[in-house]
Amino acid sequence: MLIVGLGNPGSDYVNTRHNIGFMVLDAFIKRKVAVKLSSSSFKGELYKFQNTHISLENHFLLKPLTYMNLSGESVVKVKNFYKIEDVVVIHDDLDLPFGTLRFKKGGGHGGHNGLKSIDANISKEYLRVRIGIGKPERKGEVVSYVLGKFSQEELKKLSTLIEHTCDALDYLLTHSLAETQAKYSIKVS
Repeated sequence: MLIVGLGNPGSDYVNTRHNIGFMVLDAFIKRKVAVKLSSSSFKGELYKFQNTHISLENHFLLKPLTYMNLSGESVVKVKNFYKIEDVVVIHDDLDLPFGTLRFKKGGGHGGHNGLKSIDANISKEYLRVRIGIGKPERKGEVVSYVLGKFSQEELKKLSTLIEHTCDALDYLLTHSLAETQAKYSIKVS
């Protein structure tokens, strides 16, 4: 399994809504004691679980460093090199209220440039961990909204949301999508 957290590299994008995939993956890497692999050919930071039992030995964690709109280039390189079948992508979702957590396999990209790139490189048949970030008040503000920092109100809830998502990823490693959906989905109205 390849677990991908989407985001943009660089200090300008730290703690922005579009980087929630990176934030979750960073927390999951710390939790699972993953070790960084040395290879620049993947266009991203690639990690592997360290000192783990046999069932996780072919699981990898990836933060593409290509910027969001080229994420698929990094994903396809790792997927093909290690001959990985199952891909999980953690990403922000404008169509879900902040704090929502959903899981699905396949589907459209919803205008998300990272998903568009991945779709073009590996097809649409991967599992998506959709984290709701809400929408801006005006449609013309989408770019500044997703590249903007979380509000103070959102920050109060963010660490709990990230930890819950990490719990879900941990569960997903040994359980089905349906079981993970039933146990970890969060609906916010």
